[in-house]
Amino acid sequence: MDIKAFLKRKNIVFSAKRYGIDALGAMAQGLFCSLLIGTILKTFGQQIGSPLFVDIGSYAMSVSGPAMAVAIGYALQADPMVLFSLTAVGWAANAEGGAGGPLAVLVIAIIACEFGKAVSRETKVDILVTPAVTITIGGILAKFIAPPIGTAASSFGILIDQATKLQPFWMGIAVSVLVGIALTLPISSAAICSVLGLTGLAGGAALAGCCAQMMGFAVMSFRENGVGGLISQGLGTSMLQMPNIVKNPRVWIAPIVTSAITGPLATCLFHLEMNGAPINSGMGTSGLCGQIGVWTGWISPSEAALARGASAITPGMTDWLGLILISFVLPAVLAPLINMFCRKMNWVHDGDLTI
Repeated sequence: MDIKAFLKRKNIVFSAKRYGIDALGAMAQGLFCSLLIGTILKTFGQQIGSPLFVDIGSYAMSVSGPAMAVAIGYALQADPMVLFSLTAVGWAANAEGGAGGPLAVLVIAIIACEFGKAVSRETKVDILVTPAVTITIGGILAKFIAPPIGTAASSFGILIDQATKLQPFWMGIAVSVLVGIALTLPISSAAICSVLGLTGLAGGAALAGCCAQMMGFAVMSFRENGVGGLISQGLGTSMLQMPNIVKNPRVWIAPIVTSAITGPLATCLFHLEMNGAPINSGMGTSGLCGQIGVWTGWISPSEAALARGASAITPGMTDWLGLILISFVLPAVLAPLINMFCRKMNWVHDGDLTI
């Protein structure tokens, strides 16, 4: 058998892009459409005293594993029978992975999906073989490798969280800059934060970095892109600037420097913590999910946050002020000022930020 020809025929492509960008990004969307939205609806229901919304939110939150796995299968262009079978795989991997469930789902769903694709439509009893292979492979992996994968991811997230508590200034800079860069790159900062279970001060620093990128690019490119660009970048994604960054990497200086400033301000001055669903730490101002995540974390901390000692609080004026300044005001002021310096140095020119 010609293995290369077989893999090509089955659309099985071993590449960093397919697994590290396409699958990871899709996983974040699956998580968004289950855990994140569910958390928002549940918290909303708790605040207005509506058991209906609490139940609806709880239903959505409970299927985060299947939602992630199906999203991954969709990104890998799985056949329908494989795609539907991934619901069981996602549930098992997420349950066995514990606090590090999302990373377990990512790894196991990819493997199970590719095995399922390999056997799909190869026999006359495809309706039995394809789901059996997909679910069996995924189930075995969930039982044996999901727990250590989940533990490793959770431990690394705890390490980042503890390091940020011990060194809030330096770790505030590091986490803010790195997660902010990930947000603008064609990878998923939201998925990364979810995989690591990034909450607490580290989550606050991550949020600061993402907001610096989104609001920074949105405001400093206003002259080129107008209101449409302000909204699409400020409430959508700074990834729209990637073509411009490739052409002239220096346009990235202002948002990155801004994130290096707002990150430690979030951790050291405002003690901004993200105790909502970890995915929110990597959302920035996209749909205001980052800010909603902070709010839900104040009112009803996520399981990941509770496991690290978080507790519900009644936010005061300082909490709200810190959230607004870090999310909107400081990036909108600092990034354009730093970009003006870049323009004077002749590093950035008119039209360099047009999307």
